[in-house]
Amino acid sequence: MKSILSTKKLSNSQKQLFLNSGLSLVEYDAIFISPTNAQLPSKEIENVIFTSKNSVNAVLGKIRFKNCFCVGEKTAELLSDNGFHIQEIADYGKDLANIIAKKYASETFTFFCGNKRMDEIPGRLQQENIKFQEIQVYNTSLNLQAFSQNFDGILFFSPSAVQSFTEKNTLSGITAFCIGNTTALEAQKHTNNIIIATKPSIENVIVQVVKYFKK
Repeated sequence: MKSILSTKKLSNSQKQLFLNSGLSLVEYDAIFISPTNAQLPSKEIENVIFTSKNSVNAVLGKIRFKNCFCVGEKTAELLSDNGFHIQEIADYGKDLANIIAKKYASETFTFFCGNKRMDEIPGRLQQENIKFQEIQVYNTSLNLQAFSQNFDGILFFSPSAVQSFTEKNTLSGITAFCIGNTTALEAQKHTNNIIIATKPSIENVIVQVVKYFKK
């Protein structure tokens, strides 16, 4: 039986996707998320940028904002479920930055992010002289764990998770299943056996794993 490791604890519905696949699943959280004590704006914000559910969860109920610019369907879904207006959504930070540069260059933005955020959005906004404020609302820390058993495939959902796992383990001879391109770039430092999800969602990563090992 092929053994799979998920670097994030999965929900029951996500685990259901493994059912009848003949794969054995081990899971743990390779990273920890904790909110910061950031000074948040007291007045309503016109345009906010969120690249993950972590940043949304860190500010929900603490601030008021109008137009949401999001990376990822799950991020948008969380905001929508809480009654917020989604102005734009993209699968990747780079794509969202392009949309903002093309359509909203005269607007001002507040970007809520974590301590390990990518440069794609702030870099592009600076390049285009678009006004924005960056507020770090959560921290990502690595949960280092050494595994004695061998895995055939590992699920990675962020570059930080790759860094966390490879700190005490090797990816040699293992297929890395990555949620997106930035995670895959980190995995490439350790292995060439990489499969990237066709859509950046946890569910799609699982689908790729099942499809790959059913071949």
